[in-house]
Amino acid sequence: MAFRRGFKTEANSLALEVRSELRLGALDRLDPFVLADFLEIPVVPLSGMAPTSQGAEHLLDRDPDAFSAVTVFAGSKRTIVHNDGHSNGRISSNITHEASHGLLHHRPTPALDDRGCRLWDQDIEDEAQFLAGVLLVPEDAALAIARGRFAKPEAAARFGVSEQMIQYRLNVTGAVSRVDRARRAGYRSR
Repeated sequence: MAFRRGFKTEANSLALEVRSELRLGALDRLDPFVLADFLEIPVVPLSGMAPTSQGAEHLLDRDPDAFSAVTVFAGSKRTIVHNDGHSNGRISSNITHEASHGLLHHRPTPALDDRGCRLWDQDIEDEAQFLAGVLLVPEDAALAIARGRFAKPEAAARFGVSEQMIQYRLNVTGAVSRVDRARRAGYRSR
């Protein structure tokens, strides 16, 4: 995962700005449905399509890991379709990931090529994943977790995310190492 120069700083600033507009502090839970509403992006659950779509029913019941969420475009208007059969923590990440594509002004691209194969732009997916993580678990929250203010399961419940998201944020922020370094420096100065 190699981001363009300055992307992480830009994403952290954007997340702080959005959380501020939503009147959220660093330790407050971001509701992905409120974020989508704030961005005027409708969110449609896959289960709403299941009665009339065998494909939706298949993705909900037989192969739930095959689909998380997607942004569908009608002109410039976005709609997020998400798999509401997933856990609440994963739904939170899925919807925030798709909303992050909007915040980052990622342009629509075809989902499939002319042979029916999935088209995938890893760079923009990585950017949306990173921003979603920052929105859900800001850097200050990751540092609070690393300092022991919350155990990982408690933090996951507090922020409405999976424990995997908490670990991801601890890893990408280097929070544990930073807190360890600060503690060692504090001990040396005594």
